[in-house]
Amino acid sequence: MELKHGLHLGYCTNIHRGETWEETWAGLKAHTLQVKARVCEPGRPYGIGLRLSAQAAAELAQPQQLTAFRHWLDAENCYVFTINGFPYGAFHGTRVKEQVFQPDWAQPARLEYTNQLFDLLSTLLPPGVSGSVSTLPGSHKTFGVGADELQAIFHHLRACSRHIETLAERTGQNLHLGLEPEPLGLFETSGETLKFFGLYLDQYPKDEIFFRRIGLNYDTCHLAIEFEEPTQALDRITGAGILLSKLHFSSALRLQPTPENLARLRGYDEPVYFHQVISRESEDLPLRRFLDLPEALAFADAHPNATGDEWRVHFHIPLHAQPGGHFDSTRDHLLGTMDWLARHPEKCQHIEMETYTWEVLPETLRSGSVVDQLVKEYEWTLNEMRQRHLA
Repeated sequence: MELKHGLHLGYCTNIHRGETWEETWAGLKAHTLQVKARVCEPGRPYGIGLRLSAQAAAELAQPQQLTAFRHWLDAENCYVFTINGFPYGAFHGTRVKEQVFQPDWAQPARLEYTNQLFDLLSTLLPPGVSGSVSTLPGSHKTFGVGADELQAIFHHLRACSRHIETLAERTGQNLHLGLEPEPLGLFETSGETLKFFGLYLDQYPKDEIFFRRIGLNYDTCHLAIEFEEPTQALDRITGAGILLSKLHFSSALRLQPTPENLARLRGYDEPVYFHQVISRESEDLPLRRFLDLPEALAFADAHPNATGDEWRVHFHIPLHAQPGGHFDSTRDHLLGTMDWLARHPEKCQHIEMETYTWEVLPETLRSGSVVDQLVKEYEWTLNEMRQRHLA
């Protein structure tokens, strides 16, 4: 939905199962329309943050399917303004973890998939609305990215920027791609973000098209896990001339690593998603990073006196909820991001709520049905944004 200052808010449909287009569309009909009916004023267009796997994108690209979907959007008074292009393949009910980074941007398949997402988005966008696609931060640190792989990543991103530019020139649309820093991604902090874009500049020093079409998807969960302060991080990124393509509103788990909390944390260990952990011992010492929750818990078992004073865990918590007990969330980073956006509403038009962990959430954090949870996230988010004169 459109808010003040030309902002658009939606939730990411990656919370619902759906790898084929038929399954994806069924999820929109079964869940998204219910959410719309409960949060959107009658007669007001409702914005969708669409998730398409590579298979679903290829199927939707068939002319009959695409025409049918466009007619459905018009009939339901809905519109697509952003697409989540991070997960290429299956995203529910099976091991996702490192596979969500594959293929990475060193592989031609990632370029082909992302270009197709922009082709679809350009066709679906209503007049006067900009369009964004979010994607992974190039690759993952465990994939062994060397000079050759980095050059391939830059080559494919450069080609993608040309594809987006061609679409934009032909249609007059404002289209852009947002690379999404994530813990243990090729770049994960605001500092590593600047380094990545700086290395691109070293290779292509006068590439204005790239910086017009390729920017950042700032996920508030991910940067909070890195112990970053939102105003400093966002000022640092935008001050360097990096486009802010989209904001992901999300919240992570935080806790003091006491024996009691670590025992409870084992209940959050599940086999589908990566739950990277970053531990801080003090502000004067380097952060300690763990690939996944089992590695962090094993370290705590082996080194009980070296667990630090705070852990932040990549486990998405519903925006409106707090985990309770002696657990906390990184909601303060999300609220700080809203404060920054209230001061700079022109910096980013797209906001997507992203709590994809519904199927693996502990029962105590679920709010009735998935529709109930999404409605509560909208209510909480819109209330906070109204307080900041953003809605």
